[in-house]
Amino acid sequence: MTIKVAVIQFPGSNCDLDTIHVLNNVMNLEANLIWHNDFKGDKYDVAVLPGGFSFGDYLRSGIIAAHSPALDEAREMLRDDKPIIGICNGFQILTEAQLLPGALLQNDSLKFICKWIKIKVENNSTAFTNKMENGFIIDIPIAHGEGRYFTDKAEELEENDQIVFRYVDEKGNPTIDGNPNGSLDNIAGVCDLEQKCLGLMPHPERASEQILSPYHTDHGRLFFESMIDFINRRS
Repeated sequence: MTIKVAVIQFPGSNCDLDTIHVLNNVMNLEANLIWHNDFKGDKYDVAVLPGGFSFGDYLRSGIIAAHSPALDEAREMLRDDKPIIGICNGFQILTEAQLLPGALLQNDSLKFICKWIKIKVENNSTAFTNKMENGFIIDIPIAHGEGRYFTDKAEELEENDQIVFRYVDEKGNPTIDGNPNGSLDNIAGVCDLEQKCLGLMPHPERASEQILSPYHTDHGRLFFESMIDFINRRS
């Protein structure tokens, strides 16, 4: 089976080609770059909402893209048991579209942050983490100005295993020092109740080749290996 992946392009997307490269050339999948107005979910097995500044982040990050017809297609895909991942701006879009809980606010430093950080796997049962171990520490970069996760339902997310990643320090602890943007409870990524839709601020597509990593790791591949495994088991 050839797995077909749609990378949905919005005006202002700037991590779309990075994602296409990794999916096609590193993971050897069939990935297509699809303009958001032209996206049809029934033609694909999985969709990626990439990072960037959709619609220039006017009004607020992700809010305009959240009203694109592409998000209606994404809802249909999830109903058909097809996974969706939103990376950085894609995460912001998914929360604004209410496909994921919570909101992404301005970093507590009030500055754009671009650096490598560490996140810990909290839930390895999702469509994008099933090849990981709970407690595994991932080396991965961030690049955002509005990545501070907030929700008024943190206890509910905890009870439902919807917290998928937390920012951690060098010792693997979710401390203030390990939290780059002030996210509530160090939350770096969350999923929906069915664990098929994942959003996270860090960039797995930028951590999928050892040559790009200061730690000589390629932990980002695990996201896409998990995705492949989920789709193969589903079919």
